[in-house]
Amino acid sequence: MNVEDYQKIIETAVAREIESFDFYTGVSEKTSDPALKSLFKELAKEEKGHKGFLETMLANPVPFRVIESEDYKVSETVQMPSLSVDMKPSDAIALAMKKEEEAMKMYAGLAAVCGDKEQREVFVSLSRMELEHKKKLEDMYVSMAMPEAW
Repeated sequence: MNVEDYQKIIETAVAREIESFDFYTGVSEKTSDPALKSLFKELAKEEKGHKGFLETMLANPVPFRVIESEDYKVSETVQMPSLSVDMKPSDAIALAMKKEEEAMKMYAGLAAVCGDKEQREVFVSLSRMELEHKKKLEDMYVSMAMPEAW
């Protein structure tokens, strides 16, 4: 993979992290629930950290790999709720979970259509990063929305 292709991939990922940061920051400002406000601020902070990590990668173009994680597929069973200031905590987590699922699928789809092995591995790694977020949110969702699972 040439450096320009690599940079385009990472720049796309940076833009996606900025979008996620803005989303989580906006949700944290709109909710009145202190626990949700804290959760979304934490997720925004993580997205900001990912952005910094990806920007470092732009400065040092070396492909990376993320260890594969199990996908519980909880978010695939949930409808995406609409964002509102008075949404239930489980709905707010479901919304965030669905956003992470979208990002994961986007990167997986890009990996599937890449002809370049190194480029594909970058997209696979990015998809796995999003899967980790999704998994974290799914764990929270199951404990809040499905207490019988405890």
